Amino acid sequence: MNKTVNINLANSLFHIDDTAYDKLRRYLESIKRSFSGTAGSDEIIADIEARIAELFLEKMENERQVITQKEVDEVIAVMGQPEDYMIDEDIFEDEPKASQRTTSQSSRVKKLYRDMEQKYIGGVCAGLEYYLGFDALWIRILFVVLAIFGSGFGLIAYIILWILVPEANSTAQKLDMTGKPVNISNIERKVKEGFDDVADKVKSVDYEKVGNQVKSGSKTFFDTIGDIFMFLFKVFGKFIGILLILIGAATLIALFVGLFTVGVIDVVHFPGVDLYDIVNTTGVPVWVVSLLTFFAVGIPFFFLLYLGLKILVNNLKSIGNIAKFSLLGLWLVCLGILIALGIRQAAAHAFTGTTTINKEFYVADTENVLTLKMRSTEDIDLSQRYSFNNVKMVYNEGGAALLYSQDVRFDIKKSKDSLIAIKIRKDADGSSFESAKETATAINYGYTVDGNEIILDDYLTTETKNKMRDQEVRIAVYIPEGMSIRFDENVDRSLGWRTKTDRDYYRSDVIKYQWIMGEDGELKCLDCPDEEESDWSDDDSGNISITKDGIDIKINDQNEEGKIIINEDGIDIDVNDNGESFKLKVDENGVEIKADDDH
Repeated sequence: MNKTVNINLANSLFHIDDTAYDKLRRYLESIKRSFSGTAGSDEIIADIEARIAELFLEKMENERQVITQKEVDEVIAVMGQPEDYMIDEDIFEDEPKASQRTTSQSSRVKKLYRDMEQKYIGGVCAGLEYYLGFDALWIRILFVVLAIFGSGFGLIAYIILWILVPEANSTAQKLDMTGKPVNISNIERKVKEGFDDVADKVKSVDYEKVGNQVKSGSKTFFDTIGDIFMFLFKVFGKFIGILLILIGAATLIALFVGLFTVGVIDVVHFPGVDLYDIVNTTGVPVWVVSLLTFFAVGIPFFFLLYLGLKILVNNLKSIGNIAKFSLLGLWLVCLGILIALGIRQAAAHAFTGTTTINKEFYVADTENVLTLKMRSTEDIDLSQRYSFNNVKMVYNEGGAALLYSQDVRFDIKKSKDSLIAIKIRKDADGSSFESAKETATAINYGYTVDGNEIILDDYLTTETKNKMRDQEVRIAVYIPEGMSIRFDENVDRSLGWRTKTDRDYYRSDVIKYQWIMGEDGELKCLDCPDEEESDWSDDDSGNISITKDGIDIKINDQNEEGKIIINEDGIDIDVNDNGESFKLKVDENGVEIKADDDH
């Protein structure tokens, strides 16, 4: 059982057992003695302590873990003993003892930091120069191009990296930025010679090492193949990271713009956003829904962006568990509220309510033709309207907002007596039968009957508080048997499909003729053309015509003439092509073929 003590190493608190503490203390004292009287010794020692603290933090699994002698030995193995670096490397060409360690100890993966010594703005591009191996000038040009031609993406990406990528303040961080091992020798060199010289030496040592490995043939063929696959895998991983960043950043920008445009416009009551009130049956303001949607959709894409940055940047600062769980909780809350609002919105159309109006009229002169017309609105300003599907928000003469729809259809049916009757059915949806029926009753619809003329409104209106709930009006006009009826031209769109006629006409053709109600409830045409005498041709030249005698197809090409006749006698084909005559006749007697070549 060992005692533990608390130590403050580079402003970090550690729990360390008594044996490990004595060894670490002796190690640090030997380092101080080695650099005693050296220029910048205080800075060297401070950087060495900061690096040791960083190594301890990497090895700790939790904050309460106790540093043992094992961890101290591992840190000393990485940092090296002071006497290992006492040989002046400028005198001898061969590598110092520290360089004889294994590759895993002497080489490190570069980490991304912001270079504050070479910065223009935030040091992002200068740090990327070391991390990617490209000149900072080209990286800056790329950010500017993306900012101008990429809808501001370059600016957003720079700001995100500025926030998430840490500064290279300490000597250890500056060496990590270039991939140089952070040990006593390199820290001393950095302080004495300057950061630029260290960067150059790191590059030269790396090249020399690679050259020696190639010369010595230490790498086998399979090692090389493995390195190639690892390189391709890393390139693919970087590509995935860039793709995730692009998707996440683009989505966040779009959500951000949408939130502020929709939300701000709603706050100032910009014309057109009031359409939201037509659809929304929950009563929640549009800016609240926009905010909920921003978090519900944006938080997953933020983590997607963060994942892409983690793939690209090895030492990216973590946003912390508190922030992660807070965002997760906020996302769950927003998602739950949106689901509840969606269920409530859908429930508003769960039931359909109907209200019916029946009216009968006595017409003294049933021999005259009944005329049916549709009336367009006159007291509603349709120039100031905002549409959503088939519903429009318009304003009446008094300036009051109304919901306006032309979902009005009528059919002609046979009455049971000699009276003319009109049945008006109003339909609407609601969260219950009672609510749906109230909404249907609130529909405003009108018509007039003047002698033998019936004028129906071609529209319906209702107050905006009733919302858009699939309001519609269906009308049935009942006329007695033997009564004639003619339609005005403006009823084309409103004529329903349930009106039965003795002709297979479209609505646009039905309104052209006069009809009479038959005994079977079907309208009989009084002035329609005889179908047997009607001709049809595909163009003005009459190359293809359909008559009561059959189908006549004429061929008149530059080098070919002929005709094809199909009628009750059979099929007769006669073709003349450059003097070659061909005839084919199919009738009740069989098939007759004749071919005549003048040449």
